[in-house]
Amino acid sequence: MTTILHRPARIVAKGPFDLGASARFLAGFTPAARPDAGDEAGTLRLAFPVEGTWEHAGVLVRQRAPGSVEVSVEAGHRVAGEAVRQVQRILSLDVDGSGFAAVGEADPVVERLLERYPGLRPVLFPSPYEAACWAIIGNQLRMVSAAQLKRRLAERHGVSVEVSGHRLVSFPAPAELLALDRLLDLPEVKVRRLHSIARAALDGVLDAAALRAMDPGEALYRLQKLPGIGPFSAQLILIRGAGHPDVFPTAEERLHTEMRTLYRRPEAKVTELERIARGWRPYRSWVALLLRTNREARSAS
Repeated sequence: MTTILHRPARIVAKGPFDLGASARFLAGFTPAARPDAGDEAGTLRLAFPVEGTWEHAGVLVRQRAPGSVEVSVEAGHRVAGEAVRQVQRILSLDVDGSGFAAVGEADPVVERLLERYPGLRPVLFPSPYEAACWAIIGNQLRMVSAAQLKRRLAERHGVSVEVSGHRLVSFPAPAELLALDRLLDLPEVKVRRLHSIARAALDGVLDAAALRAMDPGEALYRLQKLPGIGPFSAQLILIRGAGHPDVFPTAEERLHTEMRTLYRRPEAKVTELERIARGWRPYRSWVALLLRTNREARSAS
């Protein structure tokens, strides 16, 4: 594959955004297997298959000043623009965050989270396809073990991409995954399900823009038709893969536990937590991310 280092593109952030906060989150996000992500201040390197063509791209993201980031892409000529748009989605910069602070002004719990994690927006899987693959790989496995498997799968069957002097591995594109009869030590049922995910990606079923454009209920219903995808995984794909900013994760028990603690509602049912989350609109996914981040930070201390 012939790649070209393209002229940097600028993405303007509407509302507060801190690339350093994104890099630190990614470094601690077990499924990403990127403990190196926060090594260089103001810089983030990524490698991923670009949705649509599924050609692999390497990306260098820099934040030199508040309010914008600079994206340099190393990829084939026809995918450079789409790679930039994909980075915009990965970092949740495709959403106007200028109203996020108002959610905190109306909710003291959210206000404290915004103060604790300034400029942090959800950092997504590179695509709904990769999010769905993670859901299949991680089913009934400890997260650390699943992350090791996903990393080994990328190293063995993905593509090595150089990004500003650093080598990163890009997860196998759907066609590359479909071509493999065996995938490490994964059981046959998971291999079949991963092949189904790859076919769905090639058929456009996992297209991020299409999923975002649907009513969330309809999108979740369609995702759950995929083999091995239940309510939790469907919400993961829609929220952390497609980047829908305003979905409350009704199947995420760790989030619910954190809400019960911070809102001092130890007996609250999910329906009551949903009512609380209505006050977070149109950023329910974003607040949920801050709550989960806070929970992980407290658990680690």
